[in-house]
Amino acid sequence: MTQSFYDRVAGELNDIDAQGLTKPERVIASRQGPVIQVAGREVLNFCANNYLGLAGDERVTQAGIAAQQKWGAGTASVRFICGTLEIHKELEAAIARYLGFEDAILFAAAFDANGGLFEPLLGEGDAIVSDSLNHASIIDGVRLCKAKRYRFANSDMDALEAQLKQARADGARDIIIATDGAFSMDGYIARLTDIRALADKYDALIMVDDCHATGFLGPQGRGSFAHHGVEVDFVTGTFGKALGGAMGGFICARKAVVELLKQRARPYLFSNALSPAVCGSSLEAIRIAQGTEGDALRTRLSANAHRYRGAMADAGFTLLEGEHPIIPVMLGDAKLAQDFAARALELGVYVIGFSFPVVPRGQARIRTQMSAAHTFEQIDQTVAAFTTAGKELGVI
Repeated sequence: MTQSFYDRVAGELNDIDAQGLTKPERVIASRQGPVIQVAGREVLNFCANNYLGLAGDERVTQAGIAAQQKWGAGTASVRFICGTLEIHKELEAAIARYLGFEDAILFAAAFDANGGLFEPLLGEGDAIVSDSLNHASIIDGVRLCKAKRYRFANSDMDALEAQLKQARADGARDIIIATDGAFSMDGYIARLTDIRALADKYDALIMVDDCHATGFLGPQGRGSFAHHGVEVDFVTGTFGKALGGAMGGFICARKAVVELLKQRARPYLFSNALSPAVCGSSLEAIRIAQGTEGDALRTRLSANAHRYRGAMADAGFTLLEGEHPIIPVMLGDAKLAQDFAARALELGVYVIGFSFPVVPRGQARIRTQMSAAHTFEQIDQTVAAFTTAGKELGVI
């Protein structure tokens, strides 16, 4: 009887592979950066969320080392049992101050932040209206909550208003509109100005996942809501992308909301505290991101995205429109996306093919991501490699 389970697992893996959906695990033998070592050679890296180029920055690295030397490897338990380190409070204050909120709460991962937000705040009499392209962590967090669920097509404001009307007609006590600030698979930025207007009209709260916005969108890199100049009620985010590239998540909100989350959010109560090394690196990354150096990095990132997008379009590739440094190269077929990524690696460029279930069937792609650390020369080399692979595989 036990063998039948393992036979089924093997069969599912074979089926995934037959569809061209197997996601390879490639081992990196260097720090994260615009150039990395893979399979014994240096290649250009165009698929990391290292937006400001801080993941391999020596200052960020040394700040993490110094924090670990002072505080040790970790707390060996959850915060409400073993206590909270001073550096945890320092990081909570720093991220809240940076993004303009009263307080913040830390999680081991941004996935946990989204998983822990809704359940403590909403009950059966409440409603969550969620964008259809929201990250899996938002979807899972909503599922854990007893509030009634409503869904609207991506960035469709008419559909959002219809669902808000329905939630009010159904007698919802409180309503939260939940959306990614920037949608990670497509590079679309949420229409938060319109969402803010509808939230005001229907007396709703706004939750924004800014994992792909914090540090580089908006004034001082404060995120998608700052990019649009609007206020929101809850922002979730990560230290694992622009702000150092390690791991760890957070929720920024009013102080009373954070206090309630610390009493009831299960991922906070039942997960070990964030490691001191991550806290130290994240604090240094925030210091850099919010200052004049951060402004220079954001300017460079924007210039890199503009150069790459224009050159790829001129080469004949199909791109999704947008202004975000996530720039998907649309290929459609899952196996083609895997073959393209493999050929690009042979040509010296590290990228990954994205296919179902990460993106919808028929929308396989290479999701390229710009970094402030890239040079124009590296961008031009990548476009040349993509052009070669595209012609060989019949893409262009």
